Amino acid sequence: MKRLILIRHGKSSWELNVRDHDRVLLERGINDAHLIGKHLNSAFISSQQIWSSTAARALQTAVIVSEYIDYNLLSFKLKRELYTFDSSELISQIKSCTNDIDTLMVFSHNHGLTDTVNALGSNYFDNIPTTGAVIIEFNTTQWSDISNGQTIAHFFPKNLK
Repeated sequence: MKRLILIRHGKSSWELNVRDHDRVLLERGINDAHLIGKHLNSAFISSQQIWSSTAARALQTAVIVSEYIDYNLLSFKLKRELYTFDSSELISQIKSCTNDIDTLMVFSHNHGLTDTVNALGSNYFDNIPTTGAVIIEFNTTQWSDISNGQTIAHFFPKNLK
């Protein structure tokens, strides 16, 4: 059994004069990341491995959430390849996970993240909101074989406030 936790980065600002990759979280994004982290903790959801896009907003979201699930940051992986808006690229990265990892948490970007959730999970979502988390389980022992998973939960900040 493999468990995938996909989380979209928190709300960021378009108003700063920086590259897209360097955009940071707004206060709302920071607060929502704390909210999702607390909720994952209270639901006893943890991860053996956390991967994050190298974009500042994804990394900030990942670090905040990881504080709540008691994750050892020495195992944390930044992956430039997760700075993608394409689901096929995101799925390719997920399928490259080593099979000794049973639970993988990935922080990435839309539209690729929503498309990945819809391609791999059993529930359809029009849009995964910022800091939205979706958990999908797969009845396989190989990450390279994941497909047609079962969406077991989703947590969106607006539903937790």
